[in-house]
Amino acid sequence: MVKINEKAASGLRVFESWVESQMAYSGQPGISAAVIYDQEVVWSRGFGYADKEKSIPAAPDTIYRVASISKLFTSTAVMQLKEKGKLNLYDPIRDYLPWFKIKDDKGPISVVNLVTHTSGLPREAAGPYWTTNQFPETKDLIKNLSGLVHTLPVWRKWKYSNLAVSLAGMIVEEVSGVKYEDYVKENILDPLGMIDSFMETIPRDHSKLAKGYGRRMPDGSRKASDFTDCKGITPAANLATTVMDLARFAMFQFREGHEEGVLKGETLREMHRLHWVDPKWIMGWGIGFSITRLNGKTYIGHGGAVKGYRTNLKISLKDKVAVIVFTNADDGEPIKYVDKAFPWVAHPLAEKPVDMKPFDESWRDYIGKYRSDWRDAEVLEFNGGLIVVTPNLPDPMLEPTKLEHIEGNRFKMIASGYGSHGEEAVFDRDESGQVYRLKTGENYAEKIMSW
Repeated sequence: MVKINEKAASGLRVFESWVESQMAYSGQPGISAAVIYDQEVVWSRGFGYADKEKSIPAAPDTIYRVASISKLFTSTAVMQLKEKGKLNLYDPIRDYLPWFKIKDDKGPISVVNLVTHTSGLPREAAGPYWTTNQFPETKDLIKNLSGLVHTLPVWRKWKYSNLAVSLAGMIVEEVSGVKYEDYVKENILDPLGMIDSFMETIPRDHSKLAKGYGRRMPDGSRKASDFTDCKGITPAANLATTVMDLARFAMFQFREGHEEGVLKGETLREMHRLHWVDPKWIMGWGIGFSITRLNGKTYIGHGGAVKGYRTNLKISLKDKVAVIVFTNADDGEPIKYVDKAFPWVAHPLAEKPVDMKPFDESWRDYIGKYRSDWRDAEVLEFNGGLIVVTPNLPDPMLEPTKLEHIEGNRFKMIASGYGSHGEEAVFDRDESGQVYRLKTGENYAEKIMSW
């Protein structure tokens, strides 16, 4: 098992505190998350509830609808068939779907265009199904296709398309001779050990399925979301899975071989490399994977959104780390959590451990949550010492306050000019010896149990 170094462990303490506070103040129902380093899940946890009304807690094995993350599995299926010589990425799609017909055809569209979003096809099949939640059957998608307009020539501009990936799923079915959902289960989910994953529509009453919720309205209310069956759009949006199952897919991206019989290492690298890049050179698209550059690092992954759920998978191939966050609300903002977990937890896992002064266990009682009318604060163990953060801030690590021990319950605060830099922080105990408040300078905050 991977040993978490102190830098990553310190970052994890901040991350957990921050997630709890963000959820409390935004009224989020639930979150499940995992951090992967190479071939291990080094941390996973649920926050809040999979079902608030039934008080069922969110957990690492809670199932969520992950929507467009499905596209990674459709793309993997396409590459399996390419690897077996059953299709060519640069063949026109009419070689496999001879019925394909669309207005103002600017083709020919190749298979690779479908899975890199360079086909120029409309974003959606015919019908307002994202509004009505009435998704088309495959036969209806095909029937109404000829009424749509081919909006852009191929390769002209990146244009995200659920229709395109749905067509890629039809090609998988046509070439393999196996129903799409069955093909994915037999050739990807089962070999990777993704036992709690469903490409066919998961039963709405499945005991592990998180209940989906709408966005929080101005009056603070939040309704349960309608259940979604993606039907003909299944290859683009129908997968349901857990963070622990998707972690297996993430781990597979770091491997060079194909011991599970899924894909060869060189085929994975073909999926990971850029096939389209935007003019600013900060994001692009591989085969199925989005590719982004942030703070000098390259990431691959995908997000997903279907009624009641927002999800995200992000992978750093160089550091062999990945973060997965699933939420069960339309305003869940999983990327917000993913983008904090990487610098605080994931990337430090790949760094060489640094020797730090051992934590003084006599300070353990000081760790906890504190509240005043002005703000929330949390005292955390960090890099062998103590820090104070304001966890409801968008980024509490921009200006943390470091506590330097003076003696006993007294510490010197090292903070920004807006803080109480150079003044004392004092932890007061009550008659029973319990820490009940934190005095910072001339003011104080009471210790509380939770947010």
